[in-house]
Amino acid sequence: MSRISFFVTTCCLCLITAACTSGKKITTSKNSSSLKEAFKNDFGIGTALNAVQIEERDPRAALLILQQFNMATPENIMKAQVIHPQWAVYNFDMADKMVAYCQKNNIKVNAHTLIWHSQLPAFVRRIQSVDSFRTFFTDHIKTVASRYDGKVYSWDVVNEALNDDGTMRKSIFFQKLGGDFVTEAFRIAQSSAPNTQLYYNDYGNEQPAKRAGCIALIKKIQVAGVRIDGVGIQGHWHLGRIPLKEIEESILQYSALGIKVMFTELDIEVLPRSLQGADVNQRMIGDSSLNPYKNGLPDSVQQKLAADYEALFKLFLKYKGKIGRVAFWGVNDGQSWLNGWPVAGRTNYPLLFDRDFKPKPAFYKVLALKQ
Repeated sequence: MSRISFFVTTCCLCLITAACTSGKKITTSKNSSSLKEAFKNDFGIGTALNAVQIEERDPRAALLILQQFNMATPENIMKAQVIHPQWAVYNFDMADKMVAYCQKNNIKVNAHTLIWHSQLPAFVRRIQSVDSFRTFFTDHIKTVASRYDGKVYSWDVVNEALNDDGTMRKSIFFQKLGGDFVTEAFRIAQSSAPNTQLYYNDYGNEQPAKRAGCIALIKKIQVAGVRIDGVGIQGHWHLGRIPLKEIEESILQYSALGIKVMFTELDIEVLPRSLQGADVNQRMIGDSSLNPYKNGLPDSVQQKLAADYEALFKLFLKYKGKIGRVAFWGVNDGQSWLNGWPVAGRTNYPLLFDRDFKPKPAFYKVLALKQ
């Protein structure tokens, strides 16, 4: 990007932030520095939304979302724990609000998630009978998926059903229903939401062993004559260790199955940790050495983060015909789940916008690929 373009971009975003803070109403231009505009002919640009953002209680977030993103994923509100808290009780309030918000603002909803072993309501783990568990499984998918058919663009039908070695995770769904539960979930979703894209979503499924297991799972669904439209690679990666070769090979191998590839929860962690993957149930004991940038991110690290994002988006553009969406897991650094996982209370910097909603060097590097 030229110095002039950089100056104009910075001034534009700073003026928007200042105006939003002062309460003035601003209409963003289609020519402003916008990810969704820059990549509109390549793939969707998404983000995860929480309740505060859906209800537009944070004016700076509200403005940035409309300027930058054309797809959105609910961070938690469509998970079973929230949307189906008791056996015969559903809570659609926030999910309905999100759908209405996104319809109003021409944002496609990537609904998340129908079946996941984590964040389940307490009653599910108390079910003893296999028949009763199957009734919950079937009714949950039918009720939730059918309610939003034609209102959401896609569903993550099943989330994280695999271990890192590609074998099936011994989740409560596997234990109660057996290894075919994934195919059955897609079968029910297909009949309940015929006008919705259906995806399988996981982390680490760009790695060879897990990728092989994921491909086997997708083929199993396809052989059964059940529809699956795409696979989501979450994209929780670490600074300086982006597996570009494995990501490229995954795009090629998954798309060869006749499905779209999505990058669904993109962030790049800059803090040290010993754990791999993105299993929310894992934890580390924290100390000060694990939170080295609590007063701000050094410029040297900012530049490394920018270089990683630039390399990633170069790869995404190379295969833009095979990729349906690139979505970040959060609007800005302050919202990121990585502030609390796997160590609580850390100050992380994994996204393109900082805690003040200002674009970081990584944002400009990504945007410059299209200018």
